[in-house]
Amino acid sequence: MAEAAHDRLIIGLDVPTIAEAQSIVDAIGDDGQFYKIGYQLVFAGGLDFARDLAASGKKIFLDMKLLDIDNTVAKGVENIARMGMTMLTLHAYPKAMAAAVEAAKGSGLCLLGVTVLTSMDADDLTAAGYADDPRALVLRRAAQARDAGMGGIVCSAEEAAVVREIVGPDLAVVTPGIRPVGADRGDQKRVMTPFDAIAAGASHLVVGRPIVKAEDPRAATRAILDDMRRAAWPSND
Repeated sequence: MAEAAHDRLIIGLDVPTIAEAQSIVDAIGDDGQFYKIGYQLVFAGGLDFARDLAASGKKIFLDMKLLDIDNTVAKGVENIARMGMTMLTLHAYPKAMAAAVEAAKGSGLCLLGVTVLTSMDADDLTAAGYADDPRALVLRRAAQARDAGMGGIVCSAEEAAVVREIVGPDLAVVTPGIRPVGADRGDQKRVMTPFDAIAAGASHLVVGRPIVKAEDPRAATRAILDDMRRAAWPSND
């Protein structure tokens, strides 16, 4: 049970330096098995750090949100697949997803289509030129990711239940914007607690600031894991 929860909690190392990231990993210890590395850390030497973490037995969610012409996406995915990463994000545009799926064949890399960022609401989508509201766009892109053969999708936990109906039981449904009860929302607009997200059908939760900014990152991690377990295995309460 504990291992299953560990494998479903992705801790976001959204910090400015490798030294700070390493100190967080050390503080959390064995309670953290899965880490997200995104732009901030990548541009501070995070790719080498990601390789090192993977070599030490940790799982890595490389949050690059790739989007480019087909050939560029494919070549990037080919190299990332050789790095020992567990998950990789790209924006859920059909051509980009098709190119990525072809490039990742046989590698074991789980490709995730990013639907709508959890920092965006209906007004933000309108300002960006989209006619759909967040829910409609998420559902359309989830279906496109499923049809492209992706390993899963990234969406708000608010959409996890209906997305699970679209993608079926086997694809990953990864939800950022997770905030424990009483936590500051920060710049996130569509959020949910760990318990509610798992209960809604999320397979993996991405949690950054509530852990990495906590006075005791290990205690914060354990509290979130406990909340996830209560949702996934309520009979054990």
